[in-house]
Parts: sequence; C-alpha cells; structure tokens
Amino acid sequence: MRFFLFTLVLLFCETAKAQSFPLKPIRLVVPFAPGGSSSIVARSVAAEMEKGLGQPIVVDNKPGGGGNVAMLEAAKAEPDGYTLIIGHIGSLAVNPYMYSKLPFDTDRDFAAVSLLAIVPSIFVVHEAVPAKDLREFVALAKKEPGRMYYGSAGNGSAGHLAMEYLKQTTGIDIQHVPYKGTGPNLTDLIAGRTQATAAGTPPLMPHVKAGKLRVIAVGAAKRLHSIPEVPTVAEQGYPGFETTQWYGINAPAKTPEAVIQRLAMVAAKAAKSPKVLERFSADDAEAVGSTPAEYAAFIKNEQARWSKVVRTAKIKAD
Repeated sequence: MRFFLFTLVLLFCETAKAQSFPLKPIRLVVPFAPGGSSSIVARSVAAEMEKGLGQPIVVDNKPGGGGNVAMLEAAKAEPDGYTLIIGHIGSLAVNPYMYSKLPFDTDRDFAAVSLLAIVPSIFVVHEAVPAKDLREFVALAKKEPGRMYYGSAGNGSAGHLAMEYLKQTTGIDIQHVPYKGTGPNLTDLIAGRTQATAAGTPPLMPHVKAGKLRVIAVGAAKRLHSIPEVPTVAEQGYPGFETTQWYGINAPAKTPEAVIQRLAMVAAKAAKSPKVLERFSADDAEAVGSTPAEYAAFIKNEQARWSKVVRTAKIKAD
C-alpha cells in the first residue's frame, strides 16, 4: 500500500513538473559550426517551439571532434529538459563505430525526443563522365575498376559514407579522396580531377544547373521535387538502398518522461508548421516531427545500417 501511494505521489509530481515546464530559457546545443544544415534545422524549429513553450530557446553552436565535444557536454548536463542537443547521423549512428573509444555512451547517455528532418543525398558525376544514370556509372566503374575517384568533405563525412555504402551495394571499385570540407571537394570535382561525389542538394545544384555536374541518382527513398526526373538508387536496381542526413532533438538520459513527451509534442508541431515546411522545402528536406519512440527506433535502424558500412569499409577517425 505504501509503495502504491509513493508511486502515485511520484507520478503526480512528474505530471505537475511537466505541466509547469519550462520555467526558464532552454539551451539547444548544435554540435557543428554555424551556417550548416544542422544550424538551419535547429534555428527554424526552435523559433516555432518557442511559441508552444512560452520560453526562449537559445541555439548554441559547439563544434569540435566530429560532434563529440558537444555530445559529451550534453551527456553531462542536468537531466531537467533545459539542455537539449541536435542529434545527427554522424554523432548518433556513425561515430560510435568510427571512433575506437568515446567519452560517453551514445545509447545509454541520451534520450530520444523527436526526429525533425531528413535531408536527402544525391550522387553526381563530372560532366565528362560518360554516364547518364547510376546503371551506366556502375557499368563504367566495373569496366575500369579502381580507375575512377570520388571526393568527399572528409574522412567519415556523410558523403564519404554515402559513397562507400553505394560501393558496397553495387560492388564497384572507385577510390576515395578526402578533402577538408565541401568547398575543396567541389573545386577538384568541377575541375575534373575527381569524377564523382555525394552530398545534399544545396552545394551541388548550382553546379548541376550550370552543366558542370550531372545527377545520376537520388539517395533518398523517393524522388525529389526539385529534380523529379532523376530516379532513386532503389529504382535503378538496388531496392532498400537509402542514404540521408537527418536531424533530431535529444536530451540527457534520465530527463523526466513527462518532460520528454512535452518537448516531443511541441517539436513535432513546430517541424510541421508552415514556416518550417517552407524553409525545409528549399533544401529538399523532409519535415518529420516524430514521437520519442519512433525516433529511438529510427536511430537503432540507422545504427544497424551504418555500423555495417563503417566496419566493412574499415573507416577510422582521423
């Protein structure tokens, strides 16, 4: 009887805490430098969440260590809902397998709140590559194994992983050239010193429209509204293939469940608001706004996918 009463008291306290939450500004940590997709997603959604929560959300960019610096800080934060972090494919699904040791446990030290956005990758080739689509590119690569080169924004970057996943799926042999950022990668690709790359649409489409690059496939599960004529990798003979960048909100583990649910409800509404939908559409991003359980399951699926890619390609952190 006493245990039952104690449980009721705890539930009452947690419910009351969630109903009054938040009582002060919330800090949303972004584990990368300002200006990238993670910042755009964070600031767009935060502005709408403020309306539902009635408190400011301060977006705090903390780059370093491939996102690990910010992740460690968030893992050690008080689990009260006032410190949140943008979860990303790199920090949650790649780094745990690419780094030999991390100062936190990705699964135990963080709670899923809501998946906010999915940003598709596209595969492009230099204009001189005689391949109009993925099928022709694969045939060309198999005819001349090891002769073509693809660039990426760096070892372990989203583009690196996307291309390695494509290599493993199609059985082609092309060589990786890592650069220090998307800019240098594209400079060499446009000059013809490399032949292919993978990235999101924003940095690539201006060069596609200029005729310097050609899109041969979309990495997402469905075609993009900006280039509806380009089929997905799955449509071109590789069912189940999907490679995207994604962004969600995570909280320190042991954050009260009632607070998590409140944040998730407000985040989901914000992700699907007209202003956010319009902003995301400009980058071909898909707004999601999931429940905590859906986001947690999504992370597990991504970990299963990318751990295999990392291990098979023997990708290690620099």
